Formats: sequence, structure tokens, C-alpha cells
Amino acid sequence: MPLDTGTGRPAPAAHYGLAAHEVVLLLETDPRRGLSREEAALRQETYGPNALPAAARGGWLRLVLRQFQHPLVHILIAAGAITAALGEYVDSAVIFGVVLVNALVGYLQEAKAEAALDSLRAMVHTTARVVRGGREETVPSEELVPGDLVRVEAGDKVPADLRLLRSTGLHVDESALTGESVPVAKDDAVLAPGTPVADRLNMVHSGTLVTAGDGSGIVVATGPETELGEIHRLVGAAATLATPLTLKLAAFSRVLTVVIIGLAALTFAVGVARDQGVVDTFTAAVALAVGAIPEGLPAAVTITLAIGVGRMAKRRALIRRLPAVETLGSTTDICSDKTGTLTENQMTVRKIWTPDALYEVTGSGYAPDGAVRGGPAASVALHWTLLAGACCNDAALRHEGDRWSVLGDPTEGALLVAARKAGLPDSVRDDHPRLAAIPFSSDRRYMATLHHDPVTGGQLVLAKGAVEELSALCTGRLGADGTVRPLDRDALLAAAEALAAAGLRVLATAVRLPDPAGAVAPDAPATGPDPRSAVPFDDDRLTGRLVLTGLQAMLDPPRAAAAAAVRACHSAGITVRMITGDHAATARSIAGGLDLLPTGAAEDGRVLTGRDLAALPADAYPDAVDRARVYARVSPEQKLRLVEALQDRGRVVAMTGDGVNDAPALRQADIGVAMGLGGTEVAKDAADMVLTDDDFATIESAVEEGRGVFDNLTKFVVWTLPTNMGEGLVILVAILLGATLPILPTQILWINMTTAVALGLMLAFEPKEPGIMTRAPRDPARPLLTGTLIVRVLLVSALLVAGSWWVFSWEQGMGSGLAESRTAAVNLFVAVELVYLFSCRSLTRPVWRIGWFSNPWVVGGVLAQVAGQLALTYLPVMNRLFHTAPLGADSWLRIAGVAVLTSAAVAAHKYLQRQPM
Repeated sequence: MPLDTGTGRPAPAAHYGLAAHEVVLLLETDPRRGLSREEAALRQETYGPNALPAAARGGWLRLVLRQFQHPLVHILIAAGAITAALGEYVDSAVIFGVVLVNALVGYLQEAKAEAALDSLRAMVHTTARVVRGGREETVPSEELVPGDLVRVEAGDKVPADLRLLRSTGLHVDESALTGESVPVAKDDAVLAPGTPVADRLNMVHSGTLVTAGDGSGIVVATGPETELGEIHRLVGAAATLATPLTLKLAAFSRVLTVVIIGLAALTFAVGVARDQGVVDTFTAAVALAVGAIPEGLPAAVTITLAIGVGRMAKRRALIRRLPAVETLGSTTDICSDKTGTLTENQMTVRKIWTPDALYEVTGSGYAPDGAVRGGPAASVALHWTLLAGACCNDAALRHEGDRWSVLGDPTEGALLVAARKAGLPDSVRDDHPRLAAIPFSSDRRYMATLHHDPVTGGQLVLAKGAVEELSALCTGRLGADGTVRPLDRDALLAAAEALAAAGLRVLATAVRLPDPAGAVAPDAPATGPDPRSAVPFDDDRLTGRLVLTGLQAMLDPPRAAAAAAVRACHSAGITVRMITGDHAATARSIAGGLDLLPTGAAEDGRVLTGRDLAALPADAYPDAVDRARVYARVSPEQKLRLVEALQDRGRVVAMTGDGVNDAPALRQADIGVAMGLGGTEVAKDAADMVLTDDDFATIESAVEEGRGVFDNLTKFVVWTLPTNMGEGLVILVAILLGATLPILPTQILWINMTTAVALGLMLAFEPKEPGIMTRAPRDPARPLLTGTLIVRVLLVSALLVAGSWWVFSWEQGMGSGLAESRTAAVNLFVAVELVYLFSCRSLTRPVWRIGWFSNPWVVGGVLAQVAGQLALTYLPVMNRLFHTAPLGADSWLRIAGVAVLTSAAVAAHKYLQRQPM
């Protein structure tokens, strides 16, 4: 066997492009006896086990340390160390506790995400029926090697990549690998070089499911060399991207770190230059640093995201990674899988054509609720069309609880449902016992069955298949009155083309009726007195002897709410793109029904196939991908590249998927969205969010919640920054003036920690703003705070600095003690934060238009903060701990005056800046 000199393994070959005997020679095996056990054991040593390799992991310690690699965490650790150095061990413990809790949450989420690779390896842990030394035996799939002769049949999971030697009615569900929604008919014909995976009809691939028929093939690839192994490599290579929020917080934290260090150093330098004492100056610098650090920000981020998770869960979207909540709010593009997300993932007959009429079939999915309307209900042609679809059929309907499903081929399941909708009884197949069958194959492209007719006692032939092939067997057509007329092939083909142009999958049905006298049909050889006994039945008995009854046209229908959800996304400025493994015509039809294709836009370039993408030159690729809205027949590598191309253009991409083939793109996307009902475990583990109802409309709901989360986080930042800046500037001004500190480090910690919990965190419960889904997505390059919000933060900071110094100086001038003066300054900070909180409930609307009690959590937080301030001011134990003292009524009036002035200034700023933030 030829070896790859780089790996020592056999060099890969395009086995689908070789004749079966060439594959046998290349792999040095026997097409009837398989490998000997001795040879299989030798090859096992060369190839290794038929299993996907475990990814190199750094272990739990690497994951733990990664949680501390963020500038904001570094600031918090510094704050904890500083407060500990000051002897404030309780406050230090609280800060370190916040750091540890955030690290624990991040570690658990990331560890769970890495389980995707483990789930992918588990997909090939199956058994296989292999022929070795001429004897069939069952072995663990891990023991298979290239050259093994393997047999598969309906219900089997394919254990390795096989080049087929033989197939009998073999159909394989490859949706998890290719995205193709309909099981693929397999054969052993040689294919052209460069044939895409989805079109390799002479191959069956590891991890796919056999839905019908049986076959045998030679193992040509195992473990990492399989198509599943290639996807495993892509999943491992795809990076987990930082979210818009984490990127913005990281940039914000880096700037804040530089500012804090710079101001603290300036404070210390100025104090030393003024001979104010090294210890006192160092204490002041520490106080400035502690005041400027937003200790409550990490907790606010975590809690706000957690609340968003809860809200999304109620709307059937489960979040696996907290930052994914806000990523949805910044999403600019949604790349959605078609099957099961935009569509029901249940084939449904929508139209039935007979030579005399066209019928509409109502209802959707596998539930037999609906009717056949539009033509004569008593049509004989309609009756035989439905009967042929139901009896020339190997599928079965299942009803469990309130859910209907199909066991077998979805296309055949759709035919059963159509027959039930038309009123054919459940016992129709029992009433027409099958005597023999000609299974479907990719060569003949039709299936035929021989039945006993209960009315005449004769033999009845029913057939269904591709229009061209089945019509070639027919000489006549059946009319509504039961008469047989010559077949008009042009009219038949025109009807089939019209249905196919609408994106429908078309099947023809035909019948050979029994002799009206009740005897065995002419020229059908009787084999005994009972015409139901076994008879020979082959293609020769069909040619020129069938009568066409009609056409049944079906599709996987769009979900009822999907079109409205797509329109809502467009209104929100989000581009929805459909990526599917189906054919371009089907994809274009579904996209048209969902308003995915822009109206009035040129058709060229809006729908691209995998071949189109592969043929694009590198310089034209990004523009072509951006212009398109539908991508059909794409491979896993192409899905991944599509996501990367959009991200390179600055887009925030959400990618949906349910199969193994979707996992790399789900991992690469800014937010991966997996299907909870029909998705594979691999897709779920690679995703950031899982839909419990597999409905695209749920994504639109999640985007709405994500935008609300981002708004609330922005509100918290806008609310907390003036306090931190004001505290730092108060200290800086005191050092520059050589004056006494208006507030102490312990008092700063009290302000920061209590207000963050009692006031700031209440913003996490704020309802969503009106019109949240009619505005454009946030520009990914847009900073966390716009220029307008920065001006507002500076305005409130300036008022805090001026107001605290005024109150502190007034108290000093009136003869109050240092403790009373500092207590007044502390309460002023809290009072301004309290009234400013109501202003921050909306960044654009005035306070009186928000509703004072629309967020009861804010009211509760305000009452708790007021109680805390009264305790700080009047309880002796608090006076001793925080160096405070009781205040008189006149002091409270001055504090209230500054708070009211601040609220009025913010309202005026909002009025002057009437624009979205």
C-alpha cells in the first residue's frame, strides 16, 4: 500500500473516483472474504484505532489561570491588596470574593464548552459488521482498519468511511455531515474527480445513518482520516472569540488602569513635593486608587448577564456562556441553517397533480391534520395516486404524546401523511398485502411493489419515482373517471417543471390495475391457487405496462413564525443569511418565501453554491460573500470560511446549526446557536446558545433580550463612573490644594460597595427600551461609551466634586467637626448617586417618562440604601468604624439641593442631546 512519508499512514486517495476493483487492489483486500485477522491486526498497528484523537489540553490549571488574564481582574486584585494593606480586611475579602466567583463561573463555562470534542469522538463509538477471512463477525468500530469489508443495513450508524461495492435500495441520512435534509440514495458508480462530499453517492461516511436498504463496502479511511475526522480538526482549530462586551470592557479597563496609576502617581508626587509627609501622601494616593476602581462592575456584569439568561430561558433559548447574552445584542449578521430552523424539518406534500386537476394539500409537518382540496374529490386518478404513495412505501408514522414522527425516509413519510389527510384508512397497507418489491436504486430511480387486490383478487402493481424514469414505463394516464387515455408526456413534464421551479420535490406515481374480472392480471404467471403466493417480479414486468396516475410535490415547509422573525431582524438592521446543504433551487424557493432575498435586487450573486464559492478568486471572495444571502450545497470548510469572511469585514456573526458539519462554524462564530430538539450533541457543545424549540423566531427574541442586556450594562457603567471619577478627583484636588481629605479610604469603600449592590445592580432588572428592535445594531467598532455619554459622565463627576467640596467646606466653616464634615460629603456622594440612578434608567428619555415604579427593584434598592446611610450617620458603632458623625436637618437640606441640581443638569443634557445613544 502506498504510504504518506510524512505520517507513515497510507496516502489518501479519491476513492470515489476509482472503480471498485481498483479500490480493492489499492487497499490489497478481498471483495468477498475481506482481510484476514492477522492482516487486520498488523494494519491496526499502522493505522491506530478508528477513533478521533483527543485534543491537546492544558488541564484544569490552564483554565483556572485564564480566568485571571483580564485587566479589570488585575485592577480588582490590586484593590483587594490595597484594602488589605490598609487593614480593611472585610472589604478586601469582598473584593477577592468577587474575583473568585467570576473566575469560577468562567472556568465552569469554558470547561463545558471544551466537551464538544469529547462528544464528537463519542459519535464513532459503535460496533460494525465486518467480514474477515470469509466469516462475518461483529467488532467494536475502533478495531476497523482500511481494507476491511463492512456490511451496513437500515438502522446502522456507519462506522468508518466506506467505498461501496454493493448497494440494494441503500439510503443514508447525511444531514449531520453535509446538511442535506433528504436521505441520499447510494450506488457504486464511479464519480468524477472533485465531486463534493454531499454528491459522493458511492461513499458512505463515518457518523451517518442508514435509513433504508443495505450494502457493503471497503473501509477507505478511519479515525482522523475520515470526513468526520476533518471536521474534528476544524472544531479544534476554530478559535473561541472574545465577545463585543469583553473586548470593550478590556479596552475600558486598560484605559482605566493607566488613568488610575497615573493619577495616583501624580497625587503622590505632588504631595511629596509639597512636603506633606510620605505616609499621608501615600494614604491619599491609595484612597484615590480605591475610589477610582469600579469594584461593583464585575458583579454587575455577571448579574446582569445572569438575569438575561433567565429571561432568554423563558423564551426558549438556553445560554451556555454568559457573555453570549450581550453578543446577541450586537449581532449584525445571522447565518441560519435552513433545515429545522427556518423550516419544520418535516417533509410535507403541498400539491398533487393529476392529468385532470391540481390539488392543494393543507396542513404542515407529519401530523395528519389537513385536507386535499381544489379538484373533484371522487377522482379515480387522485385515489390511485394517494394509494400508490401509501402502499409503495417502507416508512411508518409514529404518534408519541402530541408529537408525530416518521420511521424511515422523510419523503415516504410525507406520502403517508398525504394519504391520511385525504381519508385513506390506517389499514390501507394491510388491506393491500405486499407480495414482492423492486427496491429503489439510483440507477432505476423508482420503486415498485406487487400487491394482492382485495376487490378483484388479482395482482396490483404500484410504483413511485422520478418523473422521467417512471413516465418511460407508462403508455397511458388515468383520468378522474377511471378511463385510461394516451399519455401526454409534454404536459406531464411541463407540470413537473412548474412544481420543481417552486422549490418542490416531485415524485410521480403509476399503477397497473388488476383485471376487472377479478382474475390474476393477464400475463402475470400464477404460482398456485392462491394469487398472493410468491411470484417473480422484476423490471421487465413494468416496461410499457403502467398507467400514470399523477404527481405529488413536497417540501420541508418554512416555520410559521420564521418569516415574521426574518422581517423583524431586517427592521433591526440585521442581515439574515441562509446556509444549507440542499440544492440551490430548493434553497432559493425557501428564501423567497421567507423574504430573505432583497426585493428589487439583482438575482446574480444572491444565491451561491459551494462550487461557486470554490471558484471565486481570493480578492473577490469577501465582496461576493457579503452580497449573497443564500449559500447552497456548502461543505463544513466553506461554512467556516464564510463566517471568517464576514468577521473580517467587522461583522458580529451569529451562526445556527444542528449537525456535526456545523460545529466548526458554530465554534468560530461570535455566537453559535445550536438546535436543542434535532441537533447533535456535538453542535450543542460547540455552541454558545441552544434553542429548545429549534425555531428561528426564538433567535429574534434572544436578540431582543441581548440588546436589552447591553443597554442595562451600559446604564450601569454610565451610572458608576461619575462616582469613581468624582472620588478620585476629590482626593486629587485635596492634594493639589494641600487641604484635608474630604473623604477617607474606608468611607470610599463604603460608598462604592453599598451603592453598587443596593442601587447600581437594580439597573440589571430594567425593562427593555421601547423601539429596541427598530434601531440598527451597535457598530462593533463603537466604544462602550459614546461622546455624548462621556460628556454626561464628566458633567456629573464635576458636580460631585464641586458639591462635595462645597458641603465639606460649608460644614467646616460653620464650626462642625472633621467627622461631621466628612459625613456630609459621604452622604452627598450617595444622594447624588441615588437621584442619578433614576436618570440612568434611560439614557435618552427624561425621568418622568420612564415611570417611577416600572422597576420595583429600584425602589427597593433606594429604600435599602437610605436605611444604610441613616445607620452610617446615626449608629454609634458605625460612627466608630467609619469615622462618621450625626448630621442636622440643615446639612440634609444642602445635600438634597445638590442632588436636585444634578438631576436637573442631567435632564437638560438629555434634552439638548436628542439622539440615540
